Amino acid sequence: MKFQDKLLVLRKEKELSQEKLAERIGVSRQAVAKWEAGQSCPDMDKLIVLSDYFGISMDRLVKDFSDEDCSYQYTKLPDMNNEKIIEFLCQAKKVCYAGHGAESAPSRPKSHDLCYIENNLKYIDTYLGGEKFSGEEALWCEEAPFWSMNYTGRIIADGFSGDFLKECLLLVPREFPYRGPLVYRNGEFAYHCVVNGEFEWFNGYEEIFRNDMKVYECMFHGGCVK
Repeated sequence: MKFQDKLLVLRKEKELSQEKLAERIGVSRQAVAKWEAGQSCPDMDKLIVLSDYFGISMDRLVKDFSDEDCSYQYTKLPDMNNEKIIEFLCQAKKVCYAGHGAESAPSRPKSHDLCYIENNLKYIDTYLGGEKFSGEEALWCEEAPFWSMNYTGRIIADGFSGDFLKECLLLVPREFPYRGPLVYRNGEFAYHCVVNGEFEWFNGYEEIFRNDMKVYECMFHGGCVK
């Protein structure tokens, strides 16, 4: 079921008109109508409000699941133990950038490179820039590349905290082993992440708000390579 269909079902279950729902979440009736028609999608902050209002997880609200219980399943990678790969990837992320890991020699002029190796698996994260950045994380098995994720992001307002971002990335979930958790809050900071697709082919974005003001955003996408 797609997002617009789920929104229509959830609204009718609460016996709300489009106008009443719009009042509850602080948008116009036209905005709700466009969402239900599939003509536009809510901003991240409105998705959070909808998730809280209907008592449904962000995952179940925004992802297009074919089964009734909205369970998430990975497609197994060819000739590899998918669980082992996910465990390795999460560990690599935690000990590298998020864990203030030491950088290795730059692979390109002024690049930041971090590497983690365990048995026959290798993880490399390399990025350029700072306040505006772009990079790639990739996995190898026996020196053969099999997965990568590209990302690009920027700080868009004063008040951004790099420590809070790393705090979020340390919480990388095994269900979505790309960036941080779908929703995380600590004090005046809030982190949101939306993911579409599966491990073999996916895209998404993350945002950080400080006192309800957006201060950071990052887009990412990737999948298996061969």
